Amino acid sequence: MPDGHRTVSVPVSLPAQDECQNCTVRLKETVEGTKGVSEVQMAERGGTMTVRFDPDLLTPRGLEERVKDACGHLAETYCHQSLVLGGLDCADCARSVERVVSRRDGVLYASVNFATSRLFMELDCTEMPLDAVKRDVRSLGYEVWTDEEYKLHRKDVTPRPFYLRNRRALFTLAAFLFLIVGSAVWLLGGEPHVAAKVILGLGIVIGGHVVARNGFSVILRTHNVDMNVLMTVAVIGAVAVGEWIEAALVVALFGLGETLEGWAVERTRGSIQKLMELAPDEALVRHGDLEERVPVEQVTLGTNIFVKPGSRIPMDGTVAEGSSSVDESPITGESFPQTKSEGDQVYAGTINQRGSLVVRVTSSAGDSTLARLIALVEEAQGQKAPTQRWVDSFAAYYTPVVMVLALMTAVGPPLLLGASFSDWLYRALALLILACPCALVISTPVSIVSAIGAAGRQGVLIKGGTHLEAAGGVRVVAFDKTGTLTQGTPRVTTITALAPHTSDHVLALAGAVERDSEHPLADAITHAAAALDGRVARADGFEAIPGLGARAWVEGSLVHVGNSRLLSQLGTETSDDVLADVAAREGRGETAVLVSHDGEVVGVIGVADTVRPLSRLAVEQLHAAGVEKVLMLTGDNRATAAAVAAQLGLDDYRAELLPDQKVDAIRELQAKYGSVAMVGDGINDAPALAAATVGIAMGAAGTDTALETADIALMADDLSRVPFTIRLSRATRATVRQNIGFALGLKIATLLLVFPGWLTLWMAVLADTGGSLIVIANGLRLLRHGRGLEGSPVGLPARPKVQQAPASAECATGGCACPVGDERATLPPEPGLAGSGST
Repeated sequence: MPDGHRTVSVPVSLPAQDECQNCTVRLKETVEGTKGVSEVQMAERGGTMTVRFDPDLLTPRGLEERVKDACGHLAETYCHQSLVLGGLDCADCARSVERVVSRRDGVLYASVNFATSRLFMELDCTEMPLDAVKRDVRSLGYEVWTDEEYKLHRKDVTPRPFYLRNRRALFTLAAFLFLIVGSAVWLLGGEPHVAAKVILGLGIVIGGHVVARNGFSVILRTHNVDMNVLMTVAVIGAVAVGEWIEAALVVALFGLGETLEGWAVERTRGSIQKLMELAPDEALVRHGDLEERVPVEQVTLGTNIFVKPGSRIPMDGTVAEGSSSVDESPITGESFPQTKSEGDQVYAGTINQRGSLVVRVTSSAGDSTLARLIALVEEAQGQKAPTQRWVDSFAAYYTPVVMVLALMTAVGPPLLLGASFSDWLYRALALLILACPCALVISTPVSIVSAIGAAGRQGVLIKGGTHLEAAGGVRVVAFDKTGTLTQGTPRVTTITALAPHTSDHVLALAGAVERDSEHPLADAITHAAAALDGRVARADGFEAIPGLGARAWVEGSLVHVGNSRLLSQLGTETSDDVLADVAAREGRGETAVLVSHDGEVVGVIGVADTVRPLSRLAVEQLHAAGVEKVLMLTGDNRATAAAVAAQLGLDDYRAELLPDQKVDAIRELQAKYGSVAMVGDGINDAPALAAATVGIAMGAAGTDTALETADIALMADDLSRVPFTIRLSRATRATVRQNIGFALGLKIATLLLVFPGWLTLWMAVLADTGGSLIVIANGLRLLRHGRGLEGSPVGLPARPKVQQAPASAECATGGCACPVGDERATLPPEPGLAGSGST
């Protein structure tokens, strides 16, 4: 279809009517609301749902997952399979593999990414034509492995330099040697140059036999032509007109170009391999006092594994014993060590830095956060960006048009004008070399893969070129508040103590009462009071007063902790200064908690969901990046929303929104501005993330839902990655445009040089392969985007030095989340809420 959409039929088994009254309606609405779906039809008698969707936004397997989410009864019909290809050294060859595999029965969708040398397929699980696909690929002259096979292959093969393990490089070296010797014999010898032709002919055969074999395989299997076919015809034609030296030179230069192209692209192919190598293959399992190294695939859930200092954690789990600092940068991009102790989550591939840990395994090796990340990156690299789809469509017309033009060039002037047939055949051969748009085809994927790799190093998972390109066009960014712009949990911000009482005394009294409470505000107070280092007395006779607060006896005195209505009901006298303090706090979006001791108000504690330290910086960087509007969509009350918006410098805010109202707000912004990004936690904001042009989920490292629902996932809770992603996307779009413009301009210029006879065959080869190398090098520049900023917020200098922080009530009341005595960096002060006086 012209728009690239595909239609599949999904077998659906709905629950009985008495189990689910509206399953059919819910299923249809769920699938229709999935990004990439354009049309959904349900069979009248049930059993089948027909869906039309964009395969570069949604895979059949992803579609099935959405159906399962809606009704929970679905047998797997589609299987996702990724294969590693070997010997793939030209973009046009990748298209040939794609065409052959796509014609195989049982293959629903196939995409080859030359930049990563991977074949991505959606297969019919009932047929599973995997072995047949492997045979098809090998018949074209390429190697193919599953990930497990490739892992074993790499273990069995001794690491060697690129030029020794690449057959094309060795054949090219031989071709150049025969070219040099043959040319010398030709120039020094006389007619009829028999010896020179034999030497040059050997060079042509050695350097070009792989090209010829692959070319004829493509003709037989696809009835199409690729660069291998065109080069073979050009070389044979050059020999036919007596240009032996030039034919040998074309073979050698083409081989050199393909070798250099393969070497350059291999740099982008290492991203997945590096991820795979992060997690150890074995885990140190403890059986009582004995330790045994066991392959991670054999370790069962609930097993305790021992992790020594300086080693990588092999599997996801929770800390059962010990404490240590763990470098989580391989997963989150945040290299500042995270303190881990009993009960904390740790991830496979992260580095245990100091103490020994005993980790209880909670996920199998194949279901770890790292494994899911690898699978999602692979899937992202297999999806084509809109620009790449346009280039592929253009190439599909360009090649046959130029081939027809070459045929007309060969026969037209000799027949119509009586010109020399050999001269115009030579020019036609040059046109054949130019008929393959190699530089144009590789211009987009190498840039996209480089950008996705650069983003991954910063803890940003971009799930495909479509989303990468879309992020570059964002004009509006909408943030959720709770858990996104703010920490998501209430914290004590400031304490006002009335003389002669101190802040620590007020906090100690409140902490003693709230220790037995289950209210969220009580958690914030007890967390802050924990920093008082044992100065909180034990309370007796605790009693919760619903809607008002709580009371208890502390060291023989009756203490009340609650809102102003509680003290009013008790008849406790409250001064005008205290009431003004309460009103000011509530105007800033804080909750004011009053503390009374034996009927006397002794202080006011401000509790609020504090903003993240980098939220304001992220907003400023988005404005600096040219984003027209940055706003907040929240279900919180207007006073709190207004306070947060004012502190962060937001352009607008919308408060008291239900989830469906957030979707309406996104659509309204899209109608006015066009491209809109929504940033949320990926759970409560899933509808708004799906409705946005680009959905960005935060803190995805430990959240399956966020990894699955978002278009872009920030593995850590670092909002500075949002402007970084937009800048990277814009840089990628600019690079892609540069590459396409250069490739097209080069083709037009060389085509114009053909007809006057100014372009020789070797010059045509040099232009083609040289152009490919230039666009590859330009795309690889994106790998350096953000380099040097790992472990620091993007856009800020490197992390400051770490110092030991003393335990103090000031830390607790300032909204600091650090445990007592923990290591933390001294960052510039960042207020909790506007005017709150946080430290």
